[in-house]
Amino acid sequence: MSYQYDYLVKNFDLWNVTKKNIDSLGQYKFYHPRDIWWCTFGLNIGFEQDGTGHEYERPVLILRGFNKQICLIIPLTTSKKKNKYLIPVGLINGKNAQAIISQIRLIDTKRLSNKIGIIDKERFSEIKKAVKDLI
Repeated sequence: MSYQYDYLVKNFDLWNVTKKNIDSLGQYKFYHPRDIWWCTFGLNIGFEQDGTGHEYERPVLILRGFNKQICLIIPLTTSKKKNKYLIPVGLINGKNAQAIISQIRLIDTKRLSNKIGIIDKERFSEIKKAVKDLI
């Protein structure tokens, strides 16, 4: 049985053009754990977190860096849902944000576009603990 949901139709072809540009023209960014960046997240499969807007971006929290090319991130959301996998981060660009710890992922730092800010050490420790408890 096949289901078609109009609101889930994604233009993967357009995202693929953007992704090719990021890969060929993007530069590695200088980042640190606790940083919050805009990240070109793209269009993903099913219920994996997507970026928004024409740049397919969303804010992310840098959880850990491995080298200048790759880091572990947690996408952020301004959704007001209550969920054990959503951990409050505080105000990001004037909106209350939450870390979606169930969507943790490794990215190439070419995806990072602009640094937004940094979260405090105490909140970062709470998020790291929640991630460890998840695993």
